[in-house]
Amino acid sequence: MATLTEVQSSPTLSNDEILRYSRHLIMPEVGMEGQLKLKSAKVLCIGAGGLGSPLALYLAAAGVGTLGIVDFDVVDYTNLQRQIIHSTSDVGRPKLDSAAEKLKAINPFLNIRKFEARLASDNALELFRQFDIIADGTDNFPTRYLVNDACVLTGKPNVYGSIFRFEGQASVFATELGPCYRCLYPEPPPPGLVPSCAEGGVLGILPGLVGVIQATEAIKLILGKGDPLIGRLLLVDALGMKFRELKLRKNSDCPACGTHPTIKKLIDYQEFCGIRGEEAIAEATASDIQVEELKKRLDRGDDLFILDVREPHEYQICNLGGYLIPVGDLPMRVNELDSSREIVAHCRSGGRSAKAVNFLRQAGFKKIHNLAGGVLAWADRIDPSMPKY
Repeated sequence: MATLTEVQSSPTLSNDEILRYSRHLIMPEVGMEGQLKLKSAKVLCIGAGGLGSPLALYLAAAGVGTLGIVDFDVVDYTNLQRQIIHSTSDVGRPKLDSAAEKLKAINPFLNIRKFEARLASDNALELFRQFDIIADGTDNFPTRYLVNDACVLTGKPNVYGSIFRFEGQASVFATELGPCYRCLYPEPPPPGLVPSCAEGGVLGILPGLVGVIQATEAIKLILGKGDPLIGRLLLVDALGMKFRELKLRKNSDCPACGTHPTIKKLIDYQEFCGIRGEEAIAEATASDIQVEELKKRLDRGDDLFILDVREPHEYQICNLGGYLIPVGDLPMRVNELDSSREIVAHCRSGGRSAKAVNFLRQAGFKKIHNLAGGVLAWADRIDPSMPKY
């Protein structure tokens, strides 16, 4: 864990830095004064993934003096389609190490602070207090609410971005006069309603668009120039290449930033976002079947009905030869299934099929199993020739 280092109160630029930032220095909106503000600034990036990659790269190149990065993941092949700070040779490395290496190569004057930890309620406030701006590059609702509340409680602006498939959002939350994330989304969506990028996919270029917008907003806040996205939500439609803007108002009744806030400390965000709804999934996992057991039973000719609850385009990538009914279509197509047969449901990694098993149980199916780990586990432990995605 990095320790807090003080940036000198009156920074100066060396001749090498003056040459490096010369295209900034000749802009009247930046100049020497603005570049020194950038050098004194401390920005914390939450995540070194899709959004964090362009965000960190451009902040480093622009001359932000101290860049903190919070991440606990390792580089995976599936990251490389969009997480441009990592390369093929980095697969298996901690993202923090991979990102720090690239950032230092871009700008050796950069002070990088690495935090190899999962952002949580017990470390967020202490961490945020050490930085001027928090840039949220996360991909899940519990962390977004955590970042928002921690920003409100510490008085740090939250440069927000999110992406899914061809669409993205960006804004600046938790400033003194502007709204926070809870003003826009008072409650999280029901568990499972919004699929993750791992389930729904994301255009690789999209985090580049949104991450660069986040970097731009962070730099504008540091310089005190321009019109930041405070009170505005920018909507990005990459498929139509359209940008729309929604006006946002600060909600006086907001529990985080309202007139009489009720959120005085960080809470259990997994529970708040309905991960307690995972109890239904936990019930389904009680009768999980492992891929080895399924292979053994198929080889001996057991009468098993293999139900694939992924999407048709996923089925085309790889499949176990099962009957395809996407999990979202199950309520309308449940009559296609024979409740007297033993059914094994599967998806990519086991999450959607667990929900399908729970639904079918409630519909009266008794002999129903979830394939633990889905086709990814099958590819890892049964058939290495099967492509993974």
